[in-house]
Amino acid sequence: MSTRRAGGVGRVRSVEIVLLLVALGTVGAAFANRLRIPSPSLLVLAGLIVGLLPGVPAVRISPEVVSFVVLPPLLWAATDDLPGRDLRAVWRPVIVLAVGLVLASAGAVAGVLTAITAVPLSMAFVLGAVLASTDPVAVSALGRRLSLPPRVQALVQGESLFNDATSLVLFQIAVAFAVSGPVSRGPGGVLWHAATQFVVLAGGGALAGGLIAAVVVLVHSRITDPVLESVVALITPYAAYVVGTALHLSGVTAVIVAGLIVGTRRARITTAATRLQVHAVYQTVIFLLESVVFSIIGLELPTLVSDLGQAGPWPLTALAIAATLIVVRVLWVYPLWAGRQWRQGRRRPSWAVPAVVSWAGTRGVVPLAAALSIPLTTSSGAPLPQRDLLLVLAVTVIVISLIVQGLTLEPLVRRTALGQPAAGAWQEETAARLRLAEAGIARLDELAASEDIPDVEIDRLRRALNARVRYARGRLHQDGDATREGRSGRDIHRDVIAAENAELASMYAAGTISAATRQRLQRVLDLELARLSSEPE
Repeated sequence: MSTRRAGGVGRVRSVEIVLLLVALGTVGAAFANRLRIPSPSLLVLAGLIVGLLPGVPAVRISPEVVSFVVLPPLLWAATDDLPGRDLRAVWRPVIVLAVGLVLASAGAVAGVLTAITAVPLSMAFVLGAVLASTDPVAVSALGRRLSLPPRVQALVQGESLFNDATSLVLFQIAVAFAVSGPVSRGPGGVLWHAATQFVVLAGGGALAGGLIAAVVVLVHSRITDPVLESVVALITPYAAYVVGTALHLSGVTAVIVAGLIVGTRRARITTAATRLQVHAVYQTVIFLLESVVFSIIGLELPTLVSDLGQAGPWPLTALAIAATLIVVRVLWVYPLWAGRQWRQGRRRPSWAVPAVVSWAGTRGVVPLAAALSIPLTTSSGAPLPQRDLLLVLAVTVIVISLIVQGLTLEPLVRRTALGQPAAGAWQEETAARLRLAEAGIARLDELAASEDIPDVEIDRLRRALNARVRYARGRLHQDGDATREGRSGRDIHRDVIAAENAELASMYAAGTISAATRQRLQRVLDLELARLSSEPE
C-alpha cells in the first residue's frame, strides 16, 4: 500500500494509514454489533466517507498485498464455517451456481459493458470474470448473524468459496486473451483452449491443496506444542497459495481444498489447548485483515476516480453492471429452485429460499484482488486499453454490492422468516448439553465399576455431571425454579472466580508466588470463566 508521497515519509504515512484502518475497523465492528448491521458493509461505508474528506492522502493498495497477504487466511477462515456434512447435502446446486452462474454473470457483464461503452470485448470479459464471484468473507459474516438454516447457509457459503476459484480461473484465461491480442484459433479453438485451461488450473489447484493438506495433517500428528501448532495453522493457507501459484495453478483453489480437508480432521489431529489458542489467534488475525481490507475498498474508490479523470458517465455504467449481476442471479436461482421443488413433488415452490440466496450474492475481497491485478500493458508493451475504467467500475460495483445488498439482506431474511428463531437454537444446544452430561455419567459408572478409583474423585465428578443434567433438564422443561437456580448458580460461580482472581493478585503482589505460577493459575481461572460465559442464558 502506498500514498502519493515517496521515500521514508511515504512509508511512514502508509503505516499511519494501516493503523487508522485498524482503529476504524475496531470502532466500526463495535457500532455494527450495536446497530445490528454487517461489519463489512459498515466498514466499506466508513472507508468511503473518510476517503472523501479533504486532506486525506490518496491510498493505493498493490494487488500482491491483497492476493498474497490478505486473501489466503480469509479464504481459510471461511472454510472453517462450512460443515462438510451440510456441503455434501447441497453439492449439486453449489456446482451449478459456482460454475454455471459464474459463466452466465461474466457473459452478461461483458455484453452490457460492450453495449453501452467503447470497451473492447476482450477487456469486457476481464471485468465480467472479476465481478462474477461472490465474497465468502462477507457471506460467512452475514450467515452467522442471520442464523440461516444449515443447508441454506452451506449453499451460499459453498457457492461463495467455489465460485471464487471458478471466476479467478476464468479471469486468468480472459486476461491472457486480452493481453495477447486477437487469436486465430476460431471460436471452437478458443472454447477448447479455455476449457482445457480451466481444467488444468482448477484441477491442478485442487491436487496441490490436497497435497498440502496431507502434509499438514502429518505434521499436526507429530507435534503437541500449541505454539508450534498455531504457527503451522497460520502458515498453511500461505503455503497452499504459494505452491498453487508457483506451479502456475489456481492458488485460491489450493487454499480452499486444503482448508476443507484439514477442517474435517482438525478434531482428531489437534488437542483442546491447541484449538483454544489457534481459535483466539485466528480470530485476531482475521479481524485485523477484514478491518483493513474492507475499509480500503471504500477508501481507495475516491483515489481511483481521481486518477480516472473524465471518462464519461461511469457511475451509470457501474449501476447498470450491478443491476445486471442481480438480475442474472435472480433469473438463475429461481428456476433452479423451482425445478428442485417440482422434482420433490411441491406444486407451489416457496419464494423465501431463492429470495435470500439471490440477494446474498455480495461482492468483496476476491473481486478486489482480481481487479487490482489486471496487467498494465499488453504482450507488445502497449498500455492495456481501458484498464483504469475497468478498475473504477469493479470497485464501484463492489461498494454498491456491500452497501446495498449487505444492509438489506437481514431485513429480507426477517421478512421471509427464514432465519432460525433464537429459541430453536437454544433448545438444540441445551438438549445436546444434556446428552453430553448423561454420556459422561454413563462412562463414570463404567469406570467406577471396573477400576480402582478413589471414591472422592468419583463423587466429585458425579456431582458436577448431575448438576449439568439438572440444569439442562430444567431449561428444557421451562422449570422456573430450575432456571432461576441455574442463573443464580452461575452468578455465584462468577463471584467465586472473582474472589480467586483477587487472591491470586494478592499472593503475587506479596511475593508468595512467581510470575510463572500466577500465569498458569490465571489461565485456569480464565478457562473456567470462559466456560461459564459460553453456556446459554
